[in-house]
Amino acid sequence: MKIANKTVSAERLVRDALEKAKYFADYHIFTYLNEAVAIEKAREIDRKIANGEKVGRLAGVPYALKDNFLSPEGQTTASAHILEGFVSPITATAVQKLEEEGAIMIGRTNLDAFAHGSSTENSYFGPTLNAFDKERVAGGSSGGSAVAVALDIVEFATGTDTGGSIRQPASFNGIYGFKPTYGCISRYGVVAMASSTDCVGFFTKSPDDMDILMSITSGQDEKDMTTLPNYYDKGSEQNIKKIGIIKDFDNDVVNDEIREALKKKCDLLSSKGYEITEIEMPTLKYALAVYYIIVPAEVASNLSRYDGIRYGFRSDKSTSLEELYTNTRSEGFMPENKRRIMIGNFVLSSGFYDAYFLKAAKARTLIVEEYNKAFSQVDYILTPVSPNPAFKLGEKINDPIAMYLEDMMSVSLNLAGVPGLAIPAGTTKAGLPIGLQLVGPKCSDKKLIEFAKELI
Repeated sequence: MKIANKTVSAERLVRDALEKAKYFADYHIFTYLNEAVAIEKAREIDRKIANGEKVGRLAGVPYALKDNFLSPEGQTTASAHILEGFVSPITATAVQKLEEEGAIMIGRTNLDAFAHGSSTENSYFGPTLNAFDKERVAGGSSGGSAVAVALDIVEFATGTDTGGSIRQPASFNGIYGFKPTYGCISRYGVVAMASSTDCVGFFTKSPDDMDILMSITSGQDEKDMTTLPNYYDKGSEQNIKKIGIIKDFDNDVVNDEIREALKKKCDLLSSKGYEITEIEMPTLKYALAVYYIIVPAEVASNLSRYDGIRYGFRSDKSTSLEELYTNTRSEGFMPENKRRIMIGNFVLSSGFYDAYFLKAAKARTLIVEEYNKAFSQVDYILTPVSPNPAFKLGEKINDPIAMYLEDMMSVSLNLAGVPGLAIPAGTTKAGLPIGLQLVGPKCSDKKLIEFAKELI
């Protein structure tokens, strides 16, 4: 609005964002700064406004792009060595929609390589630091995007959420992070992790900003056959009465200060006339096990295309085609990438498919049915995002099970395809942000975002 009213120029906003990005360089937020192109785009928007030409709803707004979204601007590496040097010939649908409305990408943000991780410590370029404590993790996989918004470098940033990769870093850095209903936003042009759980979403500082971004990017895309017809802006009347609290999450696992933050938000909602109801969802205790069978299986399939032949990194230590494949993948993938490939190939192998993958797929159906049953009893569900606040760098990196347990409260949403919004819910005594997540039934995205204002 300020840009359209000529009270500030797009170029000034972009230059300020780039200066902040450089000032906070030691947080390892960006893998690439889009300086020259961003400034030129800002000047073009300023020219259009000066001439009275029509501009988009995001005209001149700087944003950060998670480095697994394809765009010709800079290298798309997904923070992985094996994609180093790759410049995309195409633009992701979500990026195209944002930029058609005038948003300006100032840089690409760091992530766990191929989005495999919960801390951004699995990045080839090194970890991103938490916005509130540089000795702690930013969360993952979208850690760079979360910190870019939390430090006020940009107004919003893109993210992808396969099991909590938007909501958890949003929680760790005290901002809003939204995972939409599966299929709400096109995944075309996004480096695939697990195709049946991947969702494109955003980090913002307010529900209103999230609403605008969702309105712009939602809708069917002929390039992505999993997208749903555009339902986002159709009907947003609220008739919310009951908020569910999941009884089955073990209180001994959840940090005391997070449990207290949840209680305070429940008290706030009660004071506004909403009924707080305990619900039983016993199948959710299997969600983490189901997730870490189904997702690695899809990861193994999706990563099989990276072989050093067509694009990206290629090992120079090979004397045969087999050695080329082996050495390129050995040198190009991070340890967590290799771990998930090995798990995925194991559960898909002929001797174990029925014992693991097929059972997990059946259990996933039970989780979907559990959510359907829950939403016949309550309107929304309010839970922690993660059992703990941001943990220290290096604390869990060598203990993959401990790292995976950080996802225990977030993965079930992806398995069920339902939307979830991470909301700021105060801080711990040590000053670390606490996040909760508001969960709704499929296609309730807009109502969910609007209802989040009740929790402010």
